[in-house]
Amino acid sequence: SKIFIELFWLRIWQNQNFRDKIRRIKYFPCAIELIRKSKLDPSSKQNPNKPTEILHRFAGTTKENDLFYVQIKEDKKTGEKWLMSVFPEEL
Repeated sequence: SKIFIELFWLRIWQNQNFRDKIRRIKYFPCAIELIRKSKLDPSSKQNPNKPTEILHRFAGTTKENDLFYVQIKEDKKTGEKWLMSVFPEEL
């Protein structure tokens, strides 16, 4: 299904920590590939802070075997999905 990425970029550019921005952007191409090609369902749960949303989390590895996560939020009413975050395991 369609996943909107605008919110991800907005959050990246609002982040004040330059090092964290670079670390997350580095995983973006891997995140897109993971979302497109994953044969496994993400772990999903209701957002504890907003009951009208479901949070989906994919786990993947890069070619260098670095573990990273992709988080997507889904609006229960509209079914819209938004890429929220991409981050390595150590965060």
